[in-house]
Parts: sequence; C-alpha cells; structure tokens
Amino acid sequence: MILKQLFDQATWTYTYLLADPASREAVIIDPVIEQVERDLQLIGELGLELVYALDTHVHADHVTGSGRLREATGALTVVSSAAAVDCADQKVVHGDRLRFGSLELEVRATPGHTAGCVTYVVEADGQTMAFTGDALFVRGSGRTDFQQGDARTLYRSVHEQIFSLPFDAIIYPGHDYRGHSSSTVAEEKAHNPRLNDAIDETRFVEIMNGLLLADPKHMDVAVPANLACGRPANDVPPAVREVPPDVLGNLSGYRMVDVRQPGETLIDRLGRVKLVQLGGAEVVPLPILRTASKSWPRDEPLLLVCRSGNRSRVACEYLLQMGFSDVTNLAGGMVAWTEHRGDGAQR
Repeated sequence: MILKQLFDQATWTYTYLLADPASREAVIIDPVIEQVERDLQLIGELGLELVYALDTHVHADHVTGSGRLREATGALTVVSSAAAVDCADQKVVHGDRLRFGSLELEVRATPGHTAGCVTYVVEADGQTMAFTGDALFVRGSGRTDFQQGDARTLYRSVHEQIFSLPFDAIIYPGHDYRGHSSSTVAEEKAHNPRLNDAIDETRFVEIMNGLLLADPKHMDVAVPANLACGRPANDVPPAVREVPPDVLGNLSGYRMVDVRQPGETLIDRLGRVKLVQLGGAEVVPLPILRTASKSWPRDEPLLLVCRSGNRSRVACEYLLQMGFSDVTNLAGGMVAWTEHRGDGAQR
C-alpha cells in the first residue's frame, strides 16, 4: 500500500493519503483546506485517482479540505452519520467498509472527543493500521469538553475499538504536538499517561475534567464550516460564468486552458479529441494553476476546460479570486463537447 503522512504546521494536523498501487485508487483522511493544492499536486504526481475524502470527525481547530477535493477530483466525501454533516456524500456507521482498489477501510465508531468520531482501520502487507483522528494521540488523547464530548465514552471507545486491535497495530493520530508521527497499540497501552492499562475509567474522567483547556482559536469558524463540508459560512464562491458547447461562439478570442493532468489527455478517450477544435488548449493541471497563471494578463479572456467541467469550475474560482476579470468555464467539459460535436470516435 502507498501511504503518505502529511503535516499542517499551523494546526499540527496530520493528513494521510493511502492508495492501492495496482489500481491507483486512493483515499485521503483529514485533509486541511489550506493544503488542498499540496495534496492535489501529490495525487497528480503519483498518478492516483482519489475516490474518497474522509474526515474522522467535525474538526474544531481547522477547516476540512474534503469539500474542495470533491470539487477538484469528484471524490466522495465521507464522515460519520453521527456527525450531522448533511452535505457529505456518504455517512458511515460502525462496521461499514470502504473499498479502494483491492484494499478496504473498516469504520470503527470511536466517540468521546466528539459524538461523531470514527477510526479508520486498514490491513495491508500483513500490517494493521489505525487512523484514529482525535480519539487517540501518541501518548495522549483528544479533549472531551465540547461537541458532545464525554470522557467515559472516549475511554470505552479507545479500549474497546482501538486497544482491541493487534498489539503491533500502528496508530496514526490526527494531531501531534511533541514530534511523534506514529505509535503502536502495545506502546499506548503501556505508556499513554491518560490511557495506559493502569488507568481505570474513573481516573481517566478525573484527568480529563482537570485539563481546563481554552477553546480552539478558530472553533467558531471551523465547526460551522466543517458542517458545510469545508465552506465557511461567510465564504461565498465567486460567480463563475459558464457556457455550454452548443452556444459557444468563436473560440479564437480565448486563451484555452485544460486543467487536467497531462496523463489524462493521453489515456482518456476524451483527451484525444482534437483540442485544436477548442483553439489549441494548453495543459495547466489544477494543482499548479495558481503558480502558472501569475504571469498571465489579468484581463485576458480565458476558457477553462476539464473532463466534466467540475475541476475547471474550481479553476475559474481560483482565477477570479486572483483578480482575473474574464474567465469562462466550458460547462460539461470535454464530455459535453464530445457529445455536441459528435467526436466520440475521434483519436
């Protein structure tokens, strides 16, 4: 299995990218919205297809990148059914399994930090790995004093759903504040100062009730945004002008930009449609668009293209936010263009 552990320094958050090396299907766990371009670039560089963007819970310390990744890749967003995130594509419950290629993530409900926390467990190459979010940290645990948190519930979740895994199961936490990247069930049962085998439930409750922590700095922004799949309440995306292929006029006045990955235009049948019909589109993959477009004139007429129109719509939003004034999305992308022009058999 391909496994990449990524870190957001501002929020001390770990994001995990997992992929089946044969099928190249991938999932991402706990993405951070400020790091979406980094994540998309890595996905593109590794030639992966993102099928799921998962959150372990509704975060209070950062805004999820799952919604943005869905817009950019078509991946399904996943969160616990107990988290009350109406916009999520798939709401999972304890025991559900999510397949990506030949691999499978098991969903284990681990509430206590919040009511909607889950741990994702995968077995690959003879090794069990648990992505525990904020339920269990290396030598610590998530707090239990907000978002329907409950110390007794968390204690039972960790002992029943995480510590019941094999002793050598690797623990990958949602955060770390001391320089650790992973642990094992055996290590945490022996050395976790809150949850080791010598700490009973009553003592754990006493420990958690005595923490008296301040609220996360961005809680009032992050929680509403994450209930909306990462869209802050006051964040209204720029209005994107879209034109379907049947009413698209003279293309000679546009700079054509195809935001797919270069490999898609070689493998995907739709990528082999003669883009010269679209004025000769240049390929500028979405992950590098911000950097590549810095030198472009801000008033240049741009027509953005991708396979289905989703990534190119996100690209239009990026460019409008950067100050470009004449940006148009090809509605339906190359799928719609091919259907309209009757070029389905063209190579």
